[in-house]
Amino acid sequence: MLNAFLWGLLATSSLIIGGLIASRFSLSKKTIGIIMGFGAGTLISAISYELIFEAVKIAKGSGFPAFGFFTGAFTFFFADMLIGKLGAGKSNSGEASQHSNLIIPMVLAIILDGVPESIVIGLGIFEGAGAVSLAMLVAVFVSNLPEAIAGSSGMKQDGWSKKKIILLWSFIALFCSLATVAGFSLFTHTSAHGLSFIQAFAGGAILMMLANSMIPEAYEHGGKLAGVATALGFFLSVSMVILENS
Repeated sequence: MLNAFLWGLLATSSLIIGGLIASRFSLSKKTIGIIMGFGAGTLISAISYELIFEAVKIAKGSGFPAFGFFTGAFTFFFADMLIGKLGAGKSNSGEASQHSNLIIPMVLAIILDGVPESIVIGLGIFEGAGAVSLAMLVAVFVSNLPEAIAGSSGMKQDGWSKKKIILLWSFIALFCSLATVAGFSLFTHTSAHGLSFIQAFAGGAILMMLANSMIPEAYEHGGKLAGVATALGFFLSVSMVILENS
């Protein structure tokens, strides 16, 4: 259990690192977009080979992966819509600046994204008898980095102190690390069909997040270089999968 927590903490530590980077340096939107594109590429590979492929393999011809995939995708879709409405309502309230009003929706979106990823890391440790998937670990680590940098940049513009920013990211990283422990300990007696559903659910949720948020933002800020970074991220992650299974 401690092993799962530490791996989860390592994967989500990029949130804290991103907060430190944004607090200390002023990165251009183009740089953030390129980093975001690279993270998207690693996650596309993780979804394909670490989540969906494994879910189909252990489901033994059942429809659980498809059910889990669409359940996860639409869960993220509707939750993201609610978060978006929360942010829109607050940004029009006139009670604080726009950056401050959007902090709560942004944090909720990152948790909504990070919890399924962390649970899958925990499941991977359980299935691998204590070994963690390097490809999934890198994908989560890299994808969290630009989110934390972008979010922290907004907080800094709104007057947040460095200490307050780091405390927020530390809390989210701890929360997601506990989700890794949940993935490792709570699902040890889950059937193969149940595990396939959970993995496919995470895959659907993460893919919806990529299509609706991460990839559009990467292109908006990074331009065509974001596509190059996405291809490189995908290649790196696939290479890790191949090395792990060779």
